[in-house]
Amino acid sequence: MIVETLRIFVAVAEQSNFSRAAEMLNLSQPGVSLHIRNLENEFGTKLMHRSPKQVKLTEVGELLYRRAKEILASYEAAKFDIQRLQDTVTGSLLIGASFTIGEYIVPRLFADFAEQYPQVEMSLTIGNTEEIIHEIRENRLDIGLVEGRVQITDLLVTPFMKDELIIVAAPGHPLTSLPSTEPEFLHHQIWILRENGSGTRAFSDQFINKNELHVKRSYVFNSSQGVKEAVAAGLGIALLSRRVAQRELEAGYLIEIPLNEIHLERNFSWIRKKDSITTMAIDVFTQKLQGLSLK
Repeated sequence: MIVETLRIFVAVAEQSNFSRAAEMLNLSQPGVSLHIRNLENEFGTKLMHRSPKQVKLTEVGELLYRRAKEILASYEAAKFDIQRLQDTVTGSLLIGASFTIGEYIVPRLFADFAEQYPQVEMSLTIGNTEEIIHEIRENRLDIGLVEGRVQITDLLVTPFMKDELIIVAAPGHPLTSLPSTEPEFLHHQIWILRENGSGTRAFSDQFINKNELHVKRSYVFNSSQGVKEAVAAGLGIALLSRRVAQRELEAGYLIEIPLNEIHLERNFSWIRKKDSITTMAIDVFTQKLQGLSLK
């Protein structure tokens, strides 16, 4: 099998010695030598300079060594994926998610996961970012999915997706008639904000403070839906995830206020305790999260 031959070639290259490679692989030295000769015959070129004390790769051998390492890594990854599909994944998953992720990302992810692994029992707790972090620390959740900048050192934090944020207003708001908006145009506006502890609230506060905006007045709602309804009713403007506002934008209930040459985005991340015990169900779920990519 070519994979086995490549594994032997890599071992010889890294040990710089046939005898040591043979001992490490639990093979005979003549057997190892035969694999290397067969590989050289396969490629029609010399791969190694041999001496009684040392083996040194030729230029072609160096190239093959790099490619062989990549091939072996891909082979092991494929073996893991196939084994995972053949094994029955069971157990439970206790997932916590901040509002944007829990309401607009997780439901579809859960549906896909449940179809592939029907024997896993899943539950979802939705709260703001601070609440989810607290639940993880108290061991009430297996995985937390949170938004924005997470500055915590006692938990593992792994970004898995990018999220775009936009400023929205009701149809007819004066700012919606402009082709693009400079930050200074946002002075003296009424803002609709999420509650303290929310990742979206943290991002909104950061944006307002960074641009030194004067806020005429603000109203606080503890859900994205409440923020959207308030904005659509003409109460004020808000900064929201594009995913959260997408349907209302398409229906014309909300209008995006485009910012001139400013692109706002944040990470979605999954968090776990550093000393937590992993399971097959957790491993498979986090791999699916990474599959969503950081686009």
